[in-house]
Amino acid sequence: MKQKILFILLIIPAAFSMAVRAQLKTYPEGVHTGLPHNDDYTVRIRVPGGEWQDLFEYKVQVDLDKPQDATMVQFDMGSPVEVMVKKNNGTVHEVAIRPLNNKITYRQIQNTIFFTLDKPRYLSVEFNGDRLHNLHLFANPMEKEFYSEATKGVMYFGPGVHRPQDLPNNQIRIPDNTTVYLAPGAVLKAKLLVDKAENVRIIGRGILAHPIRGIEITDSRNVLIDGITVVNPEHYTVFGGGSSDIVIRNLKSFSCRNWSDGIDMMCCRKVLVDNVFLRTGDDCIALYNHRWNWWGGSDDITVQNSVLWADVAHPVNVGGHGNPDSPAGEVIENLIFRNIDILEHDEDDPLYQGCMAVDCGDKNRVRNVLFEDIRVENIQEGRLFYVKVRFNPKYDKQPGNGIENLTFRNITYMGVGENRSLIQGLSRDAMVENVIFENVIINGKKMKDLKEFVVNEFISNVKVK
Repeated sequence: MKQKILFILLIIPAAFSMAVRAQLKTYPEGVHTGLPHNDDYTVRIRVPGGEWQDLFEYKVQVDLDKPQDATMVQFDMGSPVEVMVKKNNGTVHEVAIRPLNNKITYRQIQNTIFFTLDKPRYLSVEFNGDRLHNLHLFANPMEKEFYSEATKGVMYFGPGVHRPQDLPNNQIRIPDNTTVYLAPGAVLKAKLLVDKAENVRIIGRGILAHPIRGIEITDSRNVLIDGITVVNPEHYTVFGGGSSDIVIRNLKSFSCRNWSDGIDMMCCRKVLVDNVFLRTGDDCIALYNHRWNWWGGSDDITVQNSVLWADVAHPVNVGGHGNPDSPAGEVIENLIFRNIDILEHDEDDPLYQGCMAVDCGDKNRVRNVLFEDIRVENIQEGRLFYVKVRFNPKYDKQPGNGIENLTFRNITYMGVGENRSLIQGLSRDAMVENVIFENVIINGKKMKDLKEFVVNEFISNVKVK
């Protein structure tokens, strides 16, 4: 018995040391990333008391209206880490670390700030109110699964730049039962296509750079996306059409082009979007019914624990595009948006405004939707709530059928200058019904009624609690 105890005591220190080292992982130094560096910031990290480690500061572009150069860094952490951010140009007058809900405090020495992260977070570090040239800091959870080479069932992309052989489509088709692994330091300049496939996983800490679309999932099932970053796709970051059982987790994305939505799902079911950061030049999250080759409505979609930043258009947009030729239309239902920080909403066209937009046309019916624990930090131009059954001839062939059973619970907004929220039906046959606003706090005051809303006579049983 004494020998066994002694053996345990001897191996614990070595195991403990390895565990400590494993709690912080920076990506390979000296790798030719294929992406440009931004010298606006110097960023270093360390385990408390350890050696500072340099990060590669990527240049990424943001904002469709006038694309600007911002910065991104990322690393993995499994225990508290200290972060140093130095602004290399100009004088620092003020600092914001958003989402503000994280309540991260910092210490400032001249043009450098220091702060501690207790757990993985996706942050925007902003100096002097500049949100167009900010630092995006992605502290990922520790990578649990990784590969060093291609093996059976694994499509491996190691550090360095990769381009597809399928030209001019610039895409890589993923077959059934395949894991696509993008290693830290990997840059893949291609779209990943999952078409009529099942049991596909796209994982790792690598980057999809400037693809036509980031990842396209069509007529497929059981697809996982976890950990990767997508930089400035020409269209969607992730598109789903006619697919089911999709999980999108720990995804980070930037876009600054026309129609460069974040995650769009059309006629999809059983979708989970968890812990993503989307800064987009169009809608961050858009959930639709029929368009192009997909029919049949949408059901059981959850978006949670995420950060949404729409430089243009909606953070959340639900209900557009349907099947106007169907006798009964299509239904989009059972949607949950929970624990989300909305950092920005900017849309200058009043027809298309709304941080939380339920916009029902094209013979759709929208029902059973929950928005819960949503924190909105800023609206440049737009509305907080937009709930409307409509007929928009630009996109619709038929009016929407109706909206029912919506709940907005624990919503906070601090800001001024936005347009009034809107809730409107279209007719007695296309109503907005059974809507609850519960514990909505605007500039520190609890909402008591709809007097600040734009409404009409085609709404029924709308309650404010």
